[in-house]
Amino acid sequence: FTQANVQSNIELPQIVVVGAQSTGKSSVLESIVGKDFLPRGAGIVTRTPIILHLIHVYPKKFAKEEKEGKPQEYAVFQHKPNEIFDDFDAVRKEIENRTHVIAGENKGISKQAILLDIYSPNVLDLTLVDLPGLTKVPVGSQPQDIDIIIRQLVLEQILNPRSIILAVSAANMDIANSDSLQLAREVEPKGERT
Repeated sequence: FTQANVQSNIELPQIVVVGAQSTGKSSVLESIVGKDFLPRGAGIVTRTPIILHLIHVYPKKFAKEEKEGKPQEYAVFQHKPNEIFDDFDAVRKEIENRTHVIAGENKGISKQAILLDIYSPNVLDLTLVDLPGLTKVPVGSQPQDIDIIIRQLVLEQILNPRSIILAVSAANMDIANSDSLQLAREVEPKGERT
């Protein structure tokens, strides 16, 4: 609808990635986007929801933008609407910096989302949500009930009826022990959105 400048009240679905800490949720999202740009590391890395709005830009528009010196693929953060990021390593760094501002320096978790628009001829119009991984044991100065805090954060996203739940489990894990599938089944037992 954006291409035709038509306002619409249609709420399109979003894909919410759910899984235990360090199971590859962010890597799955990067595969969908086709770019490496999400922070990586040991322990809890995604500490706020990261909402990615993928926006398909048609090749004709890119031809015009190239003539004007604009990049073909770029990202714009909601908190920096006038800054275009065409270096996806810089996107990663900005996500890390913004995470520290929102959630603090010591492994804290926040419900406040980082909103990022990614423009590319290589993506479909789609919304993806990266969430902190399900965990059981607090680290650093995390509260003792960190498992409950993260679970509530995940539930807020997947209870939305327009959310498609992408439950990610480690490849070496027995699916019967999957925390992400268990949580998805609690929310929607029929598995129609999972």
